[in-house]
Amino acid sequence: MAKTISSFWGPVTSTTECCEKNYAYSSYIAEFYNTISNIPAILLALIGLRNAFRQRFEKRFSVLQVSNMTIAIGSMLYHATLQHVQQQSDETPMVWEILLYIYILYSPDWHYRRTMPIFLVLYGAVFAIAHSVFRFDIGFKLHYVILCLLCIPRMYKYCIYTEDVSAKRIAKLYVATLVLGTLFWLCDRVFCEEISRWPINLQCHALWHVFLGFSSYFANTFLMFCRAQQRGWSPKVVRLMGVLPYVKIEKSKNKRN
Repeated sequence: MAKTISSFWGPVTSTTECCEKNYAYSSYIAEFYNTISNIPAILLALIGLRNAFRQRFEKRFSVLQVSNMTIAIGSMLYHATLQHVQQQSDETPMVWEILLYIYILYSPDWHYRRTMPIFLVLYGAVFAIAHSVFRFDIGFKLHYVILCLLCIPRMYKYCIYTEDVSAKRIAKLYVATLVLGTLFWLCDRVFCEEISRWPINLQCHALWHVFLGFSSYFANTFLMFCRAQQRGWSPKVVRLMGVLPYVKIEKSKNKRN
């Protein structure tokens, strides 16, 4: 995609563009579909946040849902403007969220519990400063992938040790939506020239946003179930309006929240 287009936001300064024609529908929105496709992620995070508050889950899960919303909003700003500052408002929260996932996944068995959050907060702060100064591109992507890979062994362990059928189904939905979304992301990056010649643009990056929104929701729901089991809160999976799964718990009165 061309990087010299002027608009309400000025010339494009982001280091990455997607396979969508810029300013096709409005001079205020650079990539229309890539912008609005973040709305499902925001709505799903709001649903998850409501459940976390209503059932008094640990604060880490409320922060996790807010993190999902922050990423989606940052992504909307980035794709709407294609400015480098807004690009970082998308990318930096992505790293912060993965650090939060690492904390949630590994903290139950961490021997020095106070050191882990301090280290992760400092790591996130140093990355944010370094990313703003050096403007990582390929380096950011490699760094993000490495952090994601660190989560896989623990997530896999949670999956194989969870016996509840409904919870396992949520884990499978998480994996399925993540894989589908990643395939659409790869198609957008690798086959952009071919897709651009088609009569209809499939908007693969926008589909990546939609699938990632559901994948994040399923991942968060599964982790809430696993944590509730660790705390002895008798979790069970129920469905909102018979469709969207969420975790319902019963805290014993003699246990601390």
